[in-house]
Amino acid sequence: MPRGNKSSAHGSHPPNSMHLARITHPRLLAVVGALTLLTPRSRAENSVSYKFADYQEMGGRIGVQTQGAYIEQDLGTDMHLKVAGILDSIAGATPTGEPAAAGSADVPLSNLHEYRKAWNADLARQFSRVNIAVGVGNSRESDYVSTGWSLNAVTDFNQKNTTLLTGVAGTDDTIKVFFQPVPVKKRTNDLIVGVTQLLDPRTSVSANISWGRQRGQISDPYKLVQKSVEIFPGLFLPLSFGENRPQYREKWIAFTSVNRAVPAANGALEASYRFYRDTFGTNSNTLEVSWFQRVGEKLILRPSLRFYDQSAADFYSYDLNRTPVIPQSGVPNPGGPFYSSDFRLSALRATTYGFKAVWKLASAAQLDAAWEWYEMRGKDSGTPSSAYPRARVLTLGAKFSW
Repeated sequence: MPRGNKSSAHGSHPPNSMHLARITHPRLLAVVGALTLLTPRSRAENSVSYKFADYQEMGGRIGVQTQGAYIEQDLGTDMHLKVAGILDSIAGATPTGEPAAAGSADVPLSNLHEYRKAWNADLARQFSRVNIAVGVGNSRESDYVSTGWSLNAVTDFNQKNTTLLTGVAGTDDTIKVFFQPVPVKKRTNDLIVGVTQLLDPRTSVSANISWGRQRGQISDPYKLVQKSVEIFPGLFLPLSFGENRPQYREKWIAFTSVNRAVPAANGALEASYRFYRDTFGTNSNTLEVSWFQRVGEKLILRPSLRFYDQSAADFYSYDLNRTPVIPQSGVPNPGGPFYSSDFRLSALRATTYGFKAVWKLASAAQLDAAWEWYEMRGKDSGTPSSAYPRARVLTLGAKFSW
């Protein structure tokens, strides 16, 4: 029996925090490959910080504990260095992809135990109007090694009221698959173009468009599908097979956000919308709203709400009995047919709401704490609710500046 799922969420992971594009059943990739829209820059700050995050799914499902250390340091007047080190401990149970047994609504689970070590570094150089940043990083697990790089340029226009972001990133991953003697590869590339515009002293808007692709081992070696096969005339036996996803995927993302200060309330509003589409046939929409409330001189409170909705991948099926697909044993077949019963590829909705507090102890020290509740629900009539996780996320942090 496989140890459990170890591949990244298709797009349905909870938002925010240092941890995680890996939270909904982690495939712990290097964070370096992420390309995000940068807001207008302020003076770089020298600091050291520590973050602890605890993600726990209900019902004994996956739990992740993350510890991270982060250092930022000026190197002269025009260069700034960021270095991060991350340790993850993952344990718990996750759906295998097989359907629930007859008479039961609970999908089968398998156990997962894993540790991850990762680091990344980013070196930025400020020129007259352009900031160039180069990033590298590495993430290691027992059966997965990911090496990533990124190059971003942020250019100021219009007396620094307009900022243009252009970026490129990539990862090169080596995967040890238990049923293949030789490790397999997966490579990703991402491009982004974005603009941030200051509309007035209280309001800024941002928009970006990004494109990415994955090539190689995209199928999850720990996920199964099931089909009843006729072994004798009139005698059918339910058999399990490894899933088979295409070995190439492209994705397109459009993102926009607005930030508005409200001095009369001593607070600020941040709202964003994200549209995603890929060649697996999945579309998704993400809406997130946060309110930043200053209380006195040292405390900031931030309630937030995030809503996510996605359609199913073209080749998703809870089981294969009602499909003409004939699954194949052995290694994934790039020629198809393609099939998966991974619930993360189903039609689903996810909601996250949370609360964060940041307390400034002194001019050079601050503490923060956040609590979030994450809940995923299916939209189709076939996948049972037991496949989808509910989780709470606790994050604690400390930062010292100089």
